[in-house]
Amino acid sequence: MAHGDSERWALLVTLHGRVEQHLAEVLHRRCSLGLSEFRALCDLAETPEGEMRMQDLADAIGLNQSSVSRLAGRLERAELAERFHCTGDRRGVFLGITDAGRERQSRALPIYEAALGEALDEAAASSDAELARLSKRLRPRD
Repeated sequence: MAHGDSERWALLVTLHGRVEQHLAEVLHRRCSLGLSEFRALCDLAETPEGEMRMQDLADAIGLNQSSVSRLAGRLERAELAERFHCTGDRRGVFLGITDAGRERQSRALPIYEAALGEALDEAAASSDAELARLSKRLRPRD
């Protein structure tokens, strides 16, 4: 049966929701990290300086300014990141990853990767043929 854009989009949203839920549960249970916190640590760790403007981080992980500010507060309380002002422009606020944040991110990354594989494998085995087909296309096997 041919699917229009809205049906394909609904499948993608369903797959995304299932995968995100699984990732969030695993990261919380095994790493004591939320999914947004993990993604923020990954983005920070990937920069050469280990820091990003708060607005750039918000854009990278898909949060608004208020949400990324709360996320930064949680990371700071856990001593995984720290906020600081730009030396040239005191209005610019940066978030930088700490050594503890790098360690937590590096320990969580293989757990995240395994959980992502599990979630995609589970979706590929779904009784919903269209969802299974979409999942398999996202994860080609050699």
